[in-house]
Amino acid sequence: MSKITAIVIDDEIANIKGLQQKISKLFPDIEVVNTFQKPEDAIVELQKNQPDLVFLDIEMPRINGFDLLTKLTKINFQIIFVTAYNEYAIEAFKQNAVDYVLKPIANNDLITAVNKAKDIINQKAQNESNTKLLSLLTEHVTNNNKLLIPTIKGISFIPYNEVLHIEGYEGYTKIHLLNNTTITSSYNIGKFANILDNPFFKCHKSHIVHLDKVRSFENEGYVVLENGNRVPISKTYKKTFIDLQTR
Repeated sequence: MSKITAIVIDDEIANIKGLQQKISKLFPDIEVVNTFQKPEDAIVELQKNQPDLVFLDIEMPRINGFDLLTKLTKINFQIIFVTAYNEYAIEAFKQNAVDYVLKPIANNDLITAVNKAKDIINQKAQNESNTKLLSLLTEHVTNNNKLLIPTIKGISFIPYNEVLHIEGYEGYTKIHLLNNTTITSSYNIGKFANILDNPFFKCHKSHIVHLDKVRSFENEGYVVLENGNRVPISKTYKKTFIDLQTR
């Protein structure tokens, strides 16, 4: 991962410089990109540009650290509160801080707090990278008539023609295949509904069928697949389904 960016906010310049020196010595992978003595200036900057990590003093004139956070429209960074007063700890965690350190700052306390923040930041970056990869894979695989199925073990790539029926189940999705096997995906059925079109048809809030695998329609509200399985079809989708089958 590239360097972690950080901002230090403290009304006393000596505290800022001391913390900067510790960060530079203990964490060469963290770059302090800005410092602020005035909380008002920090708010302006954070509304425009947010770093990965903010070291935030609590006791400051005019606007304390807690109030500073409430004035931001979004918080997309990790927070380590820096305070001389231990009684602020509970309130600090109510503000979703990663940790807090007491002044004067002990190296061990700083290392513990920063490592917690780094773990969260790195995991977030990994999750974002995985999301982008999945998006690219989905686009590529869909263009090649394959269904991308995220599972606990990894990702399966199944040709459309091997899929009979997709079933939503307690927040997960079961993909029923021609060979009578089933793959369980961590995606909910809504995600599959959003990426699939013809020859797949959503016939029920919890069911998507492969139209080429449908062999009959039953008036009581079911479609029958080529393996004999009956899948419910809701009234909402029945007319559209019949129109598609009679074209």
